[in-house]
Amino acid sequence: MDVVLLSRLQFAAATMFHFLFVPLTLGLSVLVAYMETQYVRTGDETYLSMTKFWAKLFLINFAVGVVTGITLEFQFGTNWSRYSAYVGDIFGSLLAIEATTSFFLESTLLGVWIFGWKKLSKKAHAAVMWLVALAGTLSSIWILLANGWMQHPVGYVIRNGRAELDDFFAIITNKFGILEFFHTVSSAYVLSAFFVMGISAYHLLKKQHIEFFTRSFRIALVFGLASSLFVAISGDFHGVHVSEVQPAKLAAMEAHWETTTRAPIHMFAIPDEENEKNIIEIGSIPGMLSLLGFHDIDAEVIGLRDIPKDERPPVMLTFLSFRAMVGLGSLFILLTLYGWFKRNRLIESTNYLKIMLFAIPLPYLAIEFGWVLAEVGRQPWIVYGLMKTSDAASPIAVSQVLFSLIGFVVVYSLLGAIGFYLIIINAKKGPVLEEH
Repeated sequence: MDVVLLSRLQFAAATMFHFLFVPLTLGLSVLVAYMETQYVRTGDETYLSMTKFWAKLFLINFAVGVVTGITLEFQFGTNWSRYSAYVGDIFGSLLAIEATTSFFLESTLLGVWIFGWKKLSKKAHAAVMWLVALAGTLSSIWILLANGWMQHPVGYVIRNGRAELDDFFAIITNKFGILEFFHTVSSAYVLSAFFVMGISAYHLLKKQHIEFFTRSFRIALVFGLASSLFVAISGDFHGVHVSEVQPAKLAAMEAHWETTTRAPIHMFAIPDEENEKNIIEIGSIPGMLSLLGFHDIDAEVIGLRDIPKDERPPVMLTFLSFRAMVGLGSLFILLTLYGWFKRNRLIESTNYLKIMLFAIPLPYLAIEFGWVLAEVGRQPWIVYGLMKTSDAASPIAVSQVLFSLIGFVVVYSLLGAIGFYLIIINAKKGPVLEEH
C-alpha cells in the first residue's frame, strides 16, 4: 500500500463513521422541535414526554458526532497538505465559515435549550430548538457546498500555481452543491424517521406506552414518507446534473461501455473492467439511461471506452453502490406508503412493526452507499477535472499513515460502541412520563 491509498482509507473510515451520526442530528432535531411545538400548542403532557425522550437520544448522538467530526479537518493538513496548499483558498474558506458561524451557533443554542427549561417561556424554549435545527441545516449547507465544489469546481482562477477564489457567489450558487444539499438532507430526514419508527415499533410490539409510541410513530411516518419521496425527486434532478458534468461517473454507475444514443439500462449486469464489457446483461430497457440521465430518450450517453483509462472511476464499486442506494430508497417509499394505510391499526400490524424495527439500519446503509457513489465515482479526481487524488496527498511515510489509520479504527470503534450502546439502552428504557 502507498501513502495515497492509506490516506484515502483513513479519510474514508473517519468520514463514513462520522456520518453515522450527522444525519440523525439533522433529522431528529426537526422532529424534537415539532414535538415540543405540539406541547406548547396543545398543553398535552405526552408531547412534553416525547420531546424529552427523543431529545435524550438526540443529545447522545450529537455528542458522539461532534467528537468524531473534529479530526476530519485536521487530516487536510496532515494527510492532504498538497491539496490544502493548492485549493485551500477556496475549500478552506467554506469550512471556516461553517465552523465559526453554523457549528458554534448550533452548539451554543443547544446549550441554551438544555439548560433553559425553567428559565425560558415554553414558546421561547421551543423556538430555540427550531433554531438548533436551522443552525444544523446551515452547517450542512457549507459542508455540502465545499463537497459540491470538489465535484464541480467553479468560481476560481489558477494564479501563482494554485487555485484561488475568484467568484464567491458562483461557489455558493453552485448547482451541484445545492442539489447535493437537498438530496443529502432529505436522506437524513428519512434516516431519522426510520430511527423513530423503529424504536417506536419495538415498544409497540411489547405493548409498552402505546399512546406515546403510536404518536411518535405517526409523526415520524408522515416525515419519512414526505422525505422518501423528496429523496427520489431530488435524486432525479441530481442525477441529470451528474450526467452533464461528470459523464465518467454516469457511465460507471450503469456500467455503460459504448457511446450511443437511446442508451439502455440493464436491470442486472456484471461489469468486467479488464475487458471493458459486461459479462452478463439481463433485462435491458432501451433508451432508459438516456431518459433518466438527460430526460431525453434520444440523448447520447458517453461510454467508458471513450474516457481515458486513467480518468475512469472504479466501475464495480460505483455500479454496486448506485444500485444499493436506489434499491433501498425505493424500499423506503414502499414501507412508508404501506405504513400510511396501517397508521390507524399499528398495534395490530405486528409483522409491519417487526419489519420497521429491523429496518433501522437500512437508511444508514443507504446514505453510506450514497457517499461511496459520490466520492468513489469522482475518482481519480479529488477536485473533478482540476486535481487528481494522487497529486493531493502529503509527502509523508507510509508507516505514519498506517499507524494513524489503525489508531482511528480502534478509537472510533470504541466511540461507536459506547455511543450506540447508550442510544440502545436509553431507547429500550422508554420515556419518563411527566408528573404534575
